[in-house]
Amino acid sequence: MADAFISWHPDSILIGNRKTARWDYEQGLMLKALERVWQRTGDAKYYTYIQQDLDQFVRPDGTIRTYKIEDYNLDNLTTGHSLLLMSQLSLGSANAQQKYVKAAQLLRKQLEGQPRTKAGGFWHKKVYPNQMWLDGLYMAEPFYAEYSAVMNQPAGFDDIAKQFALIEKNLVDPKTGLMYHGYDESREQQWANKTTGQSPNFWDRGMGWYAMALVDVLDYFPQNHPERKNLIKYVQRLAPVLAKYQDAKTGNWFLVVDQASRKGNYAEASGSSMFVYFLQKGVRMGYLDQKYAATARKGYDGLVKSFVETKPDGALAFNGTVSVGGLGGKPYRDGSFEYYLTEPLRVNDLKGVGPFIMASLEMEIAAGQLPGKAKTVGLDYYFNHELRKNSITGQEEQWHYTWEDRTHGGFWLWGTQFRDLGAKTVAVPTAPTKASLKGIDVLIIVDPDTKKETPKPNYVQAADIKALTEWVKDGGVLMLMANDTSNCEIPRFNELAKAFGLQYQSVNLNMVKGSQFEQGRVALPVGNEVFKTAKAAYIKELAPLTLKAPAKAVVSQGQNVIMASAKFGKGTVFAVGDPWLYNEYTDGRKIPAEYENFQAGKELATWLLQQAGR
Repeated sequence: MADAFISWHPDSILIGNRKTARWDYEQGLMLKALERVWQRTGDAKYYTYIQQDLDQFVRPDGTIRTYKIEDYNLDNLTTGHSLLLMSQLSLGSANAQQKYVKAAQLLRKQLEGQPRTKAGGFWHKKVYPNQMWLDGLYMAEPFYAEYSAVMNQPAGFDDIAKQFALIEKNLVDPKTGLMYHGYDESREQQWANKTTGQSPNFWDRGMGWYAMALVDVLDYFPQNHPERKNLIKYVQRLAPVLAKYQDAKTGNWFLVVDQASRKGNYAEASGSSMFVYFLQKGVRMGYLDQKYAATARKGYDGLVKSFVETKPDGALAFNGTVSVGGLGGKPYRDGSFEYYLTEPLRVNDLKGVGPFIMASLEMEIAAGQLPGKAKTVGLDYYFNHELRKNSITGQEEQWHYTWEDRTHGGFWLWGTQFRDLGAKTVAVPTAPTKASLKGIDVLIIVDPDTKKETPKPNYVQAADIKALTEWVKDGGVLMLMANDTSNCEIPRFNELAKAFGLQYQSVNLNMVKGSQFEQGRVALPVGNEVFKTAKAAYIKELAPLTLKAPAKAVVSQGQNVIMASAKFGKGTVFAVGDPWLYNEYTDGRKIPAEYENFQAGKELATWLLQQAGR
């Protein structure tokens, strides 16, 4: 479906019947969907599309073509996600990132001046005074939350929580649990109930926007924030309501959610896609009981059967999305049942296509989560502890082979693969002890620091080796990733490796000159126990291994052992002489596609998780 979308909009995203492209929430929705497809496939064409689209709008000084801050329209904030993505990636220089940083700051500035209700809720648009709509929560809050996390501005989370609390207070129907489309604090609109201010009906896509906003905001909300538990309660309140109103026959949801049998009402594609995404992601993230996975599966099967069409050329089309739904304006929209039915349906409407792609990704991830179920992968932040100033905030941060780092040298994408396999990823910031290793199923130690990298490195000590060997013997899975000898503290790291029959040699292989990628090629043999389908990897400047029992070679290059494993007690050790799975060599942007680091990383992650608990 993502490829079909690109074929419809090869150069720029045209919304509806428009003749020209403009900064728009449907654009932001689609770019977010493509970001997730890129993360799932490692195919850089999706990244390239995102960047090329943004660059039609974002000028070098950070201003945005067609965007007007003075409109104070929450819809204009949704594309901010893609600005934040670009601001965190390696783009050749810090300066190249700055236009995206400035553009994101411009959108954030809109929120400072956004008109609010007396209770503190954002008006949906300046032209809709005193009104909060369900739509606005998706348009603004996930961007606001991601911005607050990336820019280290924790005060934003209090405000975000307030927006959701106001919606829960003012738009939830106490009888059904369904949610009205909007409310007018002033009670002045014709559509507003004079007692409650609520609009008259429950529109499926309005509820869908809100549902997606909830599970997406939680991606960025700090674990220790006191309002996080309330956001999760809202997720848990909404899920059984959606399950109740799902059509038993088709698995879809109706345009006006509670009036399925009323003449003229119909199953609608965009809201149904959003509900599937919400339910399955809620289950994956642990907010919802596993029983809702069945509701999501039924809904997804209904989407595919009811709305997905395969064209003669093999491309997909997506039917059944209502074009729009609003309140007030000119001509006046009164929020009645009859009004919602007057809005036309569209084929390949992006408000349906984007959520369908994201629902599809969630269903695909759900089908592959068994290897990591109830398992935790720890990444050492103690032996590898390099610090730098964050290029956006200027604050000191740990970087280089960390889960959080989205620049070239980070493990963000590999961490995403572990998480998509069902595992939890955590940092291990202290020396290995029985206590610090408790609850860790897989531990990855990467590139221990030299004094060149860290003034006071934490070298591997005898006590560390004792703790780690006992942990492996009891069933832990340990992955050792060295580096070339000039960039890794090999001698003490080798003392740990020696306990498992492994030794890194003081030799550097695959020294690549410039872009002669073939010099870094490592063949992955067919039928390998770890790498089932990946045939070639790119690994440069690596230290080969010498082996003794119980270690055995997994991948060799001529006489050199590149990767090896060892069974040790109930546990397993895997070793390689380079941290070759960092973002630069997995995200598809740099190395040719013949080097399958992304797929190899997924296969290695799967194998490591499968060894845990054996």
